[in-house]
Amino acid sequence: MTTTPSDSALSTQHSALDKKRLAILGSTGSIGTQTLDVVGQFPDRFEVVGLAASHVSPLLQEQTEKFHPKVVATDPKALVELACRDDVDLVVVATAGKAGFEPTLAALEHGTPVALANKETLIMAGDLVMRQARAANTPVYPIDSEHSAIWQCLQGEDRSRVARLILTASGGPFRELPAEELASVTKERALKHPNWVMGPKITIDSATLMNKGLEILEAHHLFDLPFSQVDAIIHPQSIVHSMVEFLDGSIKSQLGVPDMRVPIAYAIAYPERLPINSPRLDIAAKDLTFQAIDDRRFPCIRLAKEAGTRGGTFPTVLAAADEEAVRLFLEDRIGFMDIPRLVEATLDQHESFPNPTLGDILEADVWARRRLVELARQSAARPGLGSELVRSAAQHSALSTQH
Repeated sequence: MTTTPSDSALSTQHSALDKKRLAILGSTGSIGTQTLDVVGQFPDRFEVVGLAASHVSPLLQEQTEKFHPKVVATDPKALVELACRDDVDLVVVATAGKAGFEPTLAALEHGTPVALANKETLIMAGDLVMRQARAANTPVYPIDSEHSAIWQCLQGEDRSRVARLILTASGGPFRELPAEELASVTKERALKHPNWVMGPKITIDSATLMNKGLEILEAHHLFDLPFSQVDAIIHPQSIVHSMVEFLDGSIKSQLGVPDMRVPIAYAIAYPERLPINSPRLDIAAKDLTFQAIDDRRFPCIRLAKEAGTRGGTFPTVLAAADEEAVRLFLEDRIGFMDIPRLVEATLDQHESFPNPTLGDILEADVWARRRLVELARQSAARPGLGSELVRSAAQHSALSTQH
């Protein structure tokens, strides 16, 4: 079974006359609020059964009053219970970090389709998640604009004829900033993405291009292709959301304005397309440009590819260490370029579980977070330690490549 819906999966979906019943995990975040915006445009098509957020807030209260869910969840156990309800047709996983991991597995085990916007779930446990999806014959719909674009390009195509997937990246706010100035970047500058409106964590990941590295790992799992067939390229305009190259050299792409409501609507209404209230693309007014990614400027791309290739719990450590590094950066405790430096040093010190279980993955996650914070503390206490960590990690990476 592929990760996108099969004909048999489609036969189990509700007809166009039925309301699709949704559980939205992470409803107060960027993807969650935009999902509810789409739902609000089509009240005759969707019913919100449950909302989940990390804590009670005025926004959550406002959403509850507007959509009248049966359940409002604010703790991890309640998220899992919500994902397994019999009266839910689709679970939208829009939580940040590892919070979406267990609800996703629970929903798939229950046989409920998942619309997935949470990157870390597939990064940390892509093998487990997709194994569960295949076992339950239950689809995983991608919400990320890049993976949605690939999903759309693959409609009607023979997957065996795919040569490679090409993910596009805006390059973030610093693609043209002199390299020597990157170390002094502030969080205020890093949070100003030129094209997309997103949450703080993914916005910082877009600035370091870690998000693109994570998306490469996601694409590997979602579309069951080796890393050698998944590439990325900078496309500053964010109009071409991704491309698929076929064996005959043909390339299909999906274009549109940078509006996350479009891939959200495609995922929650699949196989239909909704006439959502979104700006339309004036293709004649756009110049489309592309450029290769400079791994020296954006080392997180290399780190992600290496972690994916090494497998085991390395991807888990990558995601967990990055999440902690971004948190420390947003708290003004480390610098911008400390993010890839500390992530690499954490990966360098990790001893992987080769065929990880759920317990192994969670243990590696905890270890990576603690180790990165410890390394950050050591680096702050010993200013010269940063360069030592970089040299050590680079030497380890070189040895791993040789082997």
